[in-house]
Amino acid sequence: MDARALSLLACPRCGGRLDEALCCRECAADYRQADGIAELRLPGAARTELVRNFYEAAPFPGYPPRDSIDWLRARAERSPFARLLDAAIPYDARIVEMGCGTGQMSLYLARGERMVIAADLCRASLALGRAAARRLGIGQVEFVETDLHHPGLREGAFDIVYCSGVLHHTPDPRAAFGHVARLVRPGGLIVIGLYNRYARLPHRLRRGVAMLSGGRWVPGDPVLASRRLQPGRYRAWLRDQYHHPEEHSHTLAQLRRWFADNGIAYVRTFPSALLGQMEDMRLTDAEEDQWWLEDLLAQIGWIGRIGWEGGLFAAVGRAG
Repeated sequence: MDARALSLLACPRCGGRLDEALCCRECAADYRQADGIAELRLPGAARTELVRNFYEAAPFPGYPPRDSIDWLRARAERSPFARLLDAAIPYDARIVEMGCGTGQMSLYLARGERMVIAADLCRASLALGRAAARRLGIGQVEFVETDLHHPGLREGAFDIVYCSGVLHHTPDPRAAFGHVARLVRPGGLIVIGLYNRYARLPHRLRRGVAMLSGGRWVPGDPVLASRRLQPGRYRAWLRDQYHHPEEHSHTLAQLRRWFADNGIAYVRTFPSALLGQMEDMRLTDAEEDQWWLEDLLAQIGWIGRIGWEGGLFAAVGRAG
């Protein structure tokens, strides 16, 4: 394992440093690395294990049959948010993606002299990401099997902590955020992606229709329509969006409280929570004001902007 990557890992039991054989120097617990994936996951609670087994059956989001490094970068850069995230990260940053799934964002961000830890509790997803990294010739990323409730990662070690589409699938998202927030160094950035309670409404309507039709008809889902010729990715999206065993949605006010409770200074959201602001800002540009009514109106406005793909929004904070 890359020495830089090893320095970012820790014993999930006691938080101690690991030696090159993945043995804890503090409590002497032994871990292993199999097929290039460090196994630092402790057994989880029943609801956590249910989610892990769910993704083992259909890793999300998966890769198309004929991918390439050009496909990966072109796909990511079609997203204004992905471009802004990449631009906000220094060329030599230490990054962790907590809940990386099959690792597309981790592979996209692994450029320059950055070191990326791609962490997830689902080994099947990590195996796809690891295979893609080797296939596409991306070296500065390490895949780690671990659970965010007991992460095998060193606290305060990361310049960037990215966790998108994950916390709302945990039994207690607020508590889960607290575990993730401890990974960022003072002055570092944390970027959280969550389902928004308002922007998720179109999806809930689609899901209701799908349930009434016994799953035979899912109207108006453009992502599902675009994957009809890719059975694996079609099934992964269908399961993740319409059959997930654990799902919550959140408001911006909730997320602000999570940040404050964990010593994280709120910076901004994507899309912007300021009415009329275009998306040509930087992710590190702080929003000028925080008025509850504008927050509410902005989130309602997100229905037309991000509701079509599930209503996922991102919030950026800086550790104190």
